Amino acid sequence: MKIIFCLILAWLAATTNLAIAKTPGEVAVGGTLREATLQGLSGASRNLSEFRGKPLIINVWASWCGPCQQEIGSLERLARSKVGKQFTVIGISTDDYPEAAHAFLRRNKASFSHFIDQRLLLENMLGADRLPLTVLVDAQGRVLAKYVGAKEWDSPSVLDLIGKTFHLKL
Repeated sequence: MKIIFCLILAWLAATTNLAIAKTPGEVAVGGTLREATLQGLSGASRNLSEFRGKPLIINVWASWCGPCQQEIGSLERLARSKVGKQFTVIGISTDDYPEAAHAFLRRNKASFSHFIDQRLLLENMLGADRLPLTVLVDAQGRVLAKYVGAKEWDSPSVLDLIGKTFHLKL
């Protein structure tokens, strides 16, 4: 019976889009993000705490990541939309080379704030052992949900998910 239970748990972990805490220093769902300096990629550097007071969507990506390339357009549309005014969307590049990340942003005409994490601090804190990772954070900095893999972030079903997670009327 224990073996079957373990197999079921392993299968669920492998097939779900929800991320499970695994990286060093990771803040799991329900935990509060620690202070960190975000190294500016498309603008000035900022402290993570500066985003408190409004719900936050953090998308962790890399320029070489195919699924990241698939979803960046929908994140851009979400950030620019009327709905997107109710929260902040930011991107965190895990690229080793800022030039590659800059080229990715230019190709995709990115307008929301992006930062680069060459030291893996945010990658580890957010649990980005697979990309893309999108983390929904409440106005107090508490992690509400983590999603691995590309999504159509401006689709009706995902907008409904965001609204329920943040308790917003979208």
